[in-house]
Amino acid sequence: MFNSYKIDGYFDEMLENGKEPRGHCKPFHEKINEVSPEELQSRYELAQSDFLRQGITFTVYSDNEGTERTMPFDFVPKIIPPEEWQELERGLMQRFDALNAFLDDVYHEQNILKDGIIPRDIVVNCQHFFHQVAGIDLPRRQHIFMAGIDLIRDDSGEYRVLEDNLRNPSGLSYVFQNRYVMRKVYPEFFNQYSVQSLEQQFSYLHSAMASLAPESSQNPTIVLLTPGVHNSAYYDHSFIAQRTGIELVEGRDLVVREREVYMKTARGLKKVDVIYRRIDDEFLDPLEFREDSLIGVPGLIDVYRAGNVSILNGIGNGVADDKAIYHFVPDMIRYYLNEEPLVKNVDTYLLRYEDQLNYVLDHLSELVVKHTNASGGYNMLIGPHATPEEIEAYRKQILENPSEFIAQPTIKLSRLPAFKEDRFAACHVDLRVFIFGGEKTHVFPGGLTRVALKEGSLVVNSSQGGGAKDTWVLEENPINV
Repeated sequence: MFNSYKIDGYFDEMLENGKEPRGHCKPFHEKINEVSPEELQSRYELAQSDFLRQGITFTVYSDNEGTERTMPFDFVPKIIPPEEWQELERGLMQRFDALNAFLDDVYHEQNILKDGIIPRDIVVNCQHFFHQVAGIDLPRRQHIFMAGIDLIRDDSGEYRVLEDNLRNPSGLSYVFQNRYVMRKVYPEFFNQYSVQSLEQQFSYLHSAMASLAPESSQNPTIVLLTPGVHNSAYYDHSFIAQRTGIELVEGRDLVVREREVYMKTARGLKKVDVIYRRIDDEFLDPLEFREDSLIGVPGLIDVYRAGNVSILNGIGNGVADDKAIYHFVPDMIRYYLNEEPLVKNVDTYLLRYEDQLNYVLDHLSELVVKHTNASGGYNMLIGPHATPEEIEAYRKQILENPSEFIAQPTIKLSRLPAFKEDRFAACHVDLRVFIFGGEKTHVFPGGLTRVALKEGSLVVNSSQGGGAKDTWVLEENPINV
């Protein structure tokens, strides 16, 4: 099934030149070659139907209509050896701590702006910077509860951060479900590996949320606030609430009384101490942000300001994961931690600067250009794959307001085999790693490996045809499995 497999000069995470498996992938490679294509196809279909039976879906929005889909699952895992993971873990914790320090600073003293490390106007004019929450002292000064940091590997195999997601990163439920289905449908693939378990992560999640409660709270009541069943990530919300043992609520289930938040229950009102919200900032409180919001809680920000409820992730975190601010994260690490970044950024051009704008306009056919406010792989130009007409149309968009765009070189994303009925094809992948704040910074072992199942495509987003793989972080000291 690997006869037609081509490495084509990319960094392949399973095979090296000559198609020999890398050392840590050898047992899996041998095992997969023992199974017939027909058997693999049969089990592939069983895995997809299992996702459907369990209602593991997400919603894709197009032309203002939503279509519910299951996430395509590919059974070839991303396998990470322990020494590689430990190095990555250190770099991600470093980045998380610097981003959190930045958020605390820009909503208080703003020293990094006063010292000229980051231009003030980029921060204060960012649409995700909310003056309404300036000066609020959060428990443990922790603005980030959960971060989803997207990583890619370049053509030399080096990890680089593609994007920081510090508001409502989704996908954690798929990490668990991918592992569950993988163990159920392909149990023999684990036989020769000792993979770090995910079992204790829910208790860690609950403890982390409780540790961020207001200081006066003993045995805090924690809820997850969702926009409702029509949200694209509703499965993620309900899964996390159920597994961590907290209530799943909507805005209409909460009410504010005398600068406290209460949950409506059959026995009356119950005081809430921690809200893990999955509603965007602008919709959280119609008295402070969008007055037409029907999914928020009137008066909630006033309670937050009084220190009577913790809201996770913190309000206004978007100023730190803005695509233009991304350029400055290495500087944040040097400024706040006095350390050199352990995981690099992708080189980024800020089109607000004339020399960088001119360079980008001259090289649009070679670059990836993104709107700073876009997400999900939408409204971006992938120069090498674009037609001359598409490039010219994008050029006009840039010239209307250059400061709203960034550009990056086209990275030759690493690849992994993906099953295609009777063969394996090399498909591009990235990795979303989840990191948690609380008593201490904690990196979830593994993460969500996303795969561009359309051969040749660089877009791994599930909303645009991407799928998911299980991610195995191997134990440092393997035990018999």
